[in-house]
Amino acid sequence: MIANPDAALSPVATTLQCRISLPLGYRQADFLAFHRRDSEEVAERVTPSSLAKGLLWGDSAACLFILFSDAHAQVRLEIDRVCTGHQRLATQLEHRVRLMLGLCQPIEAFERQHGSHAQLGALVRSFAGLRIPVAASPFEALSWAIIGQQISVGAAISIRRRLIRVAGIRHSSGLWCFPQPQQIEALSHDDLRAAGLSAGKVRTFDALCAAIASGELSLDVQGGQAEALGAQLLQIKGIGPWTVNYVLMRGFGWLDGSLHGDVAVRRGLQRLLGLADRPSETQTRTWLSGFSPWRALVAAHLWALDARPEP
Repeated sequence: MIANPDAALSPVATTLQCRISLPLGYRQADFLAFHRRDSEEVAERVTPSSLAKGLLWGDSAACLFILFSDAHAQVRLEIDRVCTGHQRLATQLEHRVRLMLGLCQPIEAFERQHGSHAQLGALVRSFAGLRIPVAASPFEALSWAIIGQQISVGAAISIRRRLIRVAGIRHSSGLWCFPQPQQIEALSHDDLRAAGLSAGKVRTFDALCAAIASGELSLDVQGGQAEALGAQLLQIKGIGPWTVNYVLMRGFGWLDGSLHGDVAVRRGLQRLLGLADRPSETQTRTWLSGFSPWRALVAAHLWALDARPEP
């Protein structure tokens, strides 16, 4: 892990770097596809072997670069201000990127346990090595889940893009940065509605950002505290079980959320089991319950199956 020794001499930037070893057969295409959702590349720029992503590091505009090569991920973070404590920051960077890449997920244990399952086994073997990509911050995962409630993916991408732009934070690379709670809280209701958020989602963001600002709610938790955080999030109007389980999965890499209400999960299960009709949420929840503590990872396999063309 290397913090750029020349960063302190720069009046405008700090650069942190690290090199992360990847397991054999790492599925980088899954990770890159997760960040390729917006074709306009407002906040992310993706190639077949790299990601450049605008984000906030603390309260500073930054750009995260990840380049895949030779069973490694080369990581660089460029921050638009001089920072101190480089070693501490570099350690934080490596931890977050490992989480983003899914390297903290014990998928080998899951595959050993369920690779021979009568219903799921063939799917597990077909998508060997599948991990769940994690967002750059828990708040970004939470924001995406709120934005995407009850609308199409295309509409959610458009609203996310407009929200990023109205927040108005741009890195020197040209990429825009996804806002954090204090930037959202500073926006007016008119700004949020102009970005495409419904009145109900504006109220949800208001309540969420106020709880974070007051210290009543903290997103700075470890994976083992995910369920307790989920219970807190459920107290906020507009955040339900699907949103909570999605956030815990995409924000923290928690693998046991039940995504039985997800339409694509239910379609995938219908296809896996060869059912004439799509299973209900209750039926899907019951089927997923047999795979705890891996329910979210099973859901990710069903997503992958749903996305794969029919033979």
